[in-house]
Amino acid sequence: MNTVRVLAPSGMLGAGWDHATVERGIALGADVISIDGGSTDSGPHYLGAATAKTTAKAVARDLRSLLTAAAAAGIPVIVGSCGTSGTDRGVDWVAGIAAEVMAEEGLDLEVARIYSEQDAAELKEHLDAGRIHPLPPLGELTAETLESCTHIVGAMGHEPIVEALRAGAQVVLAGRATDTAVAAAYPLMRGMPAGPTWHAAKIIECGGQCTGNPRAGGVLATIDAGGFTVEPLDPTVSCTPISVAAHMLYETANPFEMREPAGTLDVRDARYTALDDRTVRVEGSEFHFAGQYTIKLEGARITGYETMSFTAIRDPRVLAEIDAWAELMRTMITQRVGQTLGLADDEYAFDLRLYGHNAVLDDLEPESGPPREVGVMLLVNAPDQPTATAVAKVANPLMLHLPTPGMDYLPSFAFASSPAEVERGAAYEFVLNHVVDCDPAGLFRIEPGETRA
Repeated sequence: MNTVRVLAPSGMLGAGWDHATVERGIALGADVISIDGGSTDSGPHYLGAATAKTTAKAVARDLRSLLTAAAAAGIPVIVGSCGTSGTDRGVDWVAGIAAEVMAEEGLDLEVARIYSEQDAAELKEHLDAGRIHPLPPLGELTAETLESCTHIVGAMGHEPIVEALRAGAQVVLAGRATDTAVAAAYPLMRGMPAGPTWHAAKIIECGGQCTGNPRAGGVLATIDAGGFTVEPLDPTVSCTPISVAAHMLYETANPFEMREPAGTLDVRDARYTALDDRTVRVEGSEFHFAGQYTIKLEGARITGYETMSFTAIRDPRVLAEIDAWAELMRTMITQRVGQTLGLADDEYAFDLRLYGHNAVLDDLEPESGPPREVGVMLLVNAPDQPTATAVAKVANPLMLHLPTPGMDYLPSFAFASSPAEVERGAAYEFVLNHVVDCDPAGLFRIEPGETRA
């Protein structure tokens, strides 16, 4: 093949798109459809709990759009990071939805599942052998940290996906994968050069985000020996050299380099040229293969149980002294919890955030002056849910009426809900940011050749 065309309908399965844009991509000659099923962007809960942030109905709708179009065109579909975090449960969840869609549509497609979840005991063997290394800012890994995780996944490169395709899979449902590996797998299998392929995969990983209208659906990348072109699937939308180049700023610490399991994409010498008013040509991308293949590990563990309460302040006198008010609130909560519940400071924790007053940037906020209104979020964390809720309930009267230190009247604030306390269940934290030296497919399990999922 002299060229490979990759259709990326959206940045995430379950986010939705106009099916007409997929049909247009097929008409333009797409050779493969690739889409990401999730990431760690939404925090540790989805990995820790092995649940998806998308709904089954939305995933089914999107799979129906892709599977029917791909089956008619005779091209494969690749989904990465199934179920948001790529746990084994997430892969099986998407596979079950795909099976229902194929049964309803009368499709007979071979489906391969690639599992990326890792066993802590097996990883300890890699740790003992010196094959696991930390990434900043984390330090050396311990066996106790591995054992504390509820779920651990490895972020696969393109190799396990290629193995599944070569085994005959028409639909590949992968566990945790790098966002780019999902789009790079098929072109690399067809012999496209690594530099343009990985760069194109990075640019289209989020569908229409590299266009002038990220709300209007996906894009089509055409990769060849010298580079790649990218164009929107919606004919009313445009790509420009700036909109394409700017996507290297997205989710990267360095806009000129991006590390993959096999090596590093280098776009320092990339040239972006407008072929017309909608299509951009990119040349000059390079890929430097690493001396050691590595897989990044992601793991999450429970940190406690959370209860949240939210109120809003419009009283201008309180807002004029909002920092002093917040400090008094923290002191009063600590005192009242000790008095009423008998809890020591180290038996629970809470976070008080003032939305509308430095809650996002904290000390980096450049604006000054009293805010017009402020939303106050209290987030309590405790070893169990009843304790977290009890602390939030103790804080309830303070969240409703606490005056500033100098006020001689009782102000009233506005709770967002009744009851004011919302139990959030288990809270999780990421505790792994490490890589393991291994073979490209050594940590992953492929179940190929299933029909009708």
